[in-house]
Amino acid sequence: MRRPTAPCRLGGALTALVTPFAAGGTRLDERALGDLVAWQVAQGSEGLVVAGLTGEGPTLTEPERARVLRIALEAAAGRVPVIAATGSNCTRTSVARTRDAAAAGAAATLAVTPYYNRPTQDGLYWHYAAIVTAVDLPLLVQTVPARTGIDLAPATLARLAALPRVRGILDSTGDLARLATIGRAAPDLLLLSGDDATAAAFTMLGGQGCVSVLANLVPGACAALQRAARDGDHARARLIQAGLMPLVAALSAESDPGPVKLALALLRPDVAPDLRLPLVRPRRETEAALAAALTAAAALDPAPAGAVA
Repeated sequence: MRRPTAPCRLGGALTALVTPFAAGGTRLDERALGDLVAWQVAQGSEGLVVAGLTGEGPTLTEPERARVLRIALEAAAGRVPVIAATGSNCTRTSVARTRDAAAAGAAATLAVTPYYNRPTQDGLYWHYAAIVTAVDLPLLVQTVPARTGIDLAPATLARLAALPRVRGILDSTGDLARLATIGRAAPDLLLLSGDDATAAAFTMLGGQGCVSVLANLVPGACAALQRAARDGDHARARLIQAGLMPLVAALSAESDPGPVKLALALLRPDVAPDLRLPLVRPRRETEAALAAALTAAAALDPAPAGAVA
């Protein structure tokens, strides 16, 4: 049964949602996931991305991916768009996942550039063309060369922008100089950041939002930052960004999502810090830094009445 979806506004403060596990990571914690989604919406998140890197998508089975998406859609109840990460280095797998996401009622999908096999720019174009030709659903393409070993060239983005249903790019490089280049090459694409350290600057320079790891912990502050940046209140956006930087640094101490899951467990005891191998629990010093940064960031995160702390 197709779930209700929110109007497909894909910008602003979006959360790269973690996937809660139980029993040492052997199974999904469905109740914790549903509660986490409801809390995110109540705190002001403007959208959710599920089963991506932060959601440990590479370790989810295909049935688990489908279940995570359905739980998120049910808990969001059409109030914010839910975006399914469907990327793979196998085009057929990406197409199949995208079809499943469309059938479930996802607002859009997110597909990272194929990793490990590192196709040419022409291969990248045809990979994404195959997805949007097969499925009638908005697509965001993602580039994160530090993890995939490959980038999307401006000329390739220009070709992709001409395809129906390619809506935007999630740039996770943290390189602000790319904004102007991408904007010239593909002026009609939605520009989203995947880097919390430069989230305010990205929006102030013309971007349309951030898919944030940090927002798992402080969704209210991340939403306030994006509102201030897009409303032209740059002083407030910079102030919020500065206040969040110790937490951003602590989250960067080890591979995502280890630190953010541990920090979330400190903040919300109903969410276990369990990870799936090859990821392991962060070191004690990372945990101490996270605890200190969470305390400092608490004052920045406006909590609506009735929100769960």
